[in-house]
Amino acid sequence: MRGLGKQIVSSADLVSQFEAVLNEEQIASHGEAQKVIDMILVEGWKKIARSLRPGKGKKGSLTEFQMMEWLSTAMRNEGLVWENAPNVSVNANSSDSHYEPTAENCAPICEGDFLLIDIWGRVNKPDSVFYDITWTGVVGREPTEMEQLVFETVRNARDAAIAAVEKAFAKGRPMRGFEADDAARAVIVAAGFGNYFTHRTGHNIAKEIHGPGAHLDNLETHDERLILPHTCFSVEPGIYLPEFGVRSEVDMLTAPGKAWVTGKMQQELVRI
Repeated sequence: MRGLGKQIVSSADLVSQFEAVLNEEQIASHGEAQKVIDMILVEGWKKIARSLRPGKGKKGSLTEFQMMEWLSTAMRNEGLVWENAPNVSVNANSSDSHYEPTAENCAPICEGDFLLIDIWGRVNKPDSVFYDITWTGVVGREPTEMEQLVFETVRNARDAAIAAVEKAFAKGRPMRGFEADDAARAVIVAAGFGNYFTHRTGHNIAKEIHGPGAHLDNLETHDERLILPHTCFSVEPGIYLPEFGVRSEVDMLTAPGKAWVTGKMQQELVRI
């Protein structure tokens, strides 16, 4: 084809147009899941506190797996479905971005722990869209200086990627997935934690938790696909030290001329 003077271009953006662009009902379904999951997470922090500090009697107990089961039951009771279970991890387990507690392999949640919860789901109807978030907190204490520094660095990296997307859409400038990754990664590298940010900044979200559109990625791949209007994606930079890991995850939606975060944004480590 090149020999005939033709220019060969990727069809990736065309595929995204058909596979990743959401309709009004799908966007509304994301909002439905957002309201439910944000509420469940708030109740989850309270559940941990009640379990460890019962009003009367001896000190209580709770494991990562038991808390994961509680979150799953709460989502099921609200009519949500999901792929795999939520992730609840403490201390060094939160340093493993692929950690999944099981009944046989899990840690207790104790006073003094650092805790990460990653939770996602969608309403139980055809073609509904996922909502996917991650928050972190400390149990029964204030964060250490290092925990606070790492959290603030991750939060600032998250916000840098959000701002880059918002600015591009407000100006009508095409933006590719790797550019948003670069915005977040630059903050973490500048803070000296570059080697501890071991995954892409975000992934497309649709009726699959990892959707078919542009990812915010210039590490695992160099994603040159455009972030299209009427698409959804996560923004979730992380720093994973040996002792603990921090990830702060929000979701964004886009439309011509604007982009926005769809749910609550964590600004401080949760105190449980």
